Amino acid sequence: MSPVQPQRGLTHLRPYVPGKPIEEVQREYGLTDVVKMASNENPLGPSPRAMRALAEEVPRLHLYPDSDSYELRHALARHLGVQPEQVIAGNGADGVIVQTCLAYLDDGDEVIVGHPSFSLYEIYTHVMRARLVPVPLRDYRLDLEGMAAAITERTKIIFVCNPNNPTGTIVTADEVSAFMARVPDHVLVVFDEAYYEFVHADNFPDTLTYVREGRDNVLVIRTFSKIYGLAGVRLGYGVAQPEVLAPLLKVKEPFAVNRLAQAAGIAALEDDGFLEATIAATVNGRQVICRGVQRLGLSCIPSHTNFVLVRIGPHAGEVARRLLERGIIVRPCDIYDLPEFLRITIGTPAQNARFLAALEEALK
Repeated sequence: MSPVQPQRGLTHLRPYVPGKPIEEVQREYGLTDVVKMASNENPLGPSPRAMRALAEEVPRLHLYPDSDSYELRHALARHLGVQPEQVIAGNGADGVIVQTCLAYLDDGDEVIVGHPSFSLYEIYTHVMRARLVPVPLRDYRLDLEGMAAAITERTKIIFVCNPNNPTGTIVTADEVSAFMARVPDHVLVVFDEAYYEFVHADNFPDTLTYVREGRDNVLVIRTFSKIYGLAGVRLGYGVAQPEVLAPLLKVKEPFAVNRLAQAAGIAALEDDGFLEATIAATVNGRQVICRGVQRLGLSCIPSHTNFVLVRIGPHAGEVARRLLERGIIVRPCDIYDLPEFLRITIGTPAQNARFLAALEEALK
């Protein structure tokens, strides 16, 4: 008798590979002092207001959370200038991406993505037995013209990761406007803006305008993980017309957003001081790291995020291993088909300095 077979969509699936956790590196290399600069986490920690809200919520952990995330959605609606029924909360931005794929993809549908980009798009396209249509980046930026040209009658979703992960680059408002003019009504455009708050470019698109104007094939996804330092509680959200969100509500887990996440998210939205401090630390740290790697004869891709993509060369994997030996975790990019690059999360000033010193040693 043959064993139970997994569903066909998993045949060509490459599982998501997270950044190495600190504890694993400590065990593997016998280290006590390890710095993680691989997963684009906030080096300042969580929002202080969110931490106070978390502490106040702990005595209620025996109660199920509000499945509808009512207070959180209303807080987000006020913050974003949209209606509460246009907001959905999820178990991280990842959760909203998964719900979107579950809700909209059928066998044989096509999903257009930039390549390389966030790997979760590829994973859940395959899970749903849909067909992935990767469009190569142009100068490390999404090629929106190429993505528009790839649309067919089978296209169901286009993921526009802006800023793009792992490159940190953006596409502009004019490029997005020209792209949207070519997208037919039967295609859902998902703007994944996980790093939205880090962008300070005058030409960055305001994609929520499409939602406010009533366009019913647009979904904007953002997260609390990066800017508010809440990666550990898993909280993200999507903004779209109610009819776009209705299928997502049908497939969502009953209690996808836990009590702690909801309380922390509401409080974090009011923590403007922490948001500003995070942005300032990111901008300064980005400059320090880019100048530092350039002094070492390397180059980095201009970034609008809390990470930089650094070209190391053919020995990037070996350099990453040597950095691990020195207690520095970075992100090798062979999984993104960028084998000569490392992705470096912006850290505190001390962490950035330690990384640059370790990199100089690792390159010898």
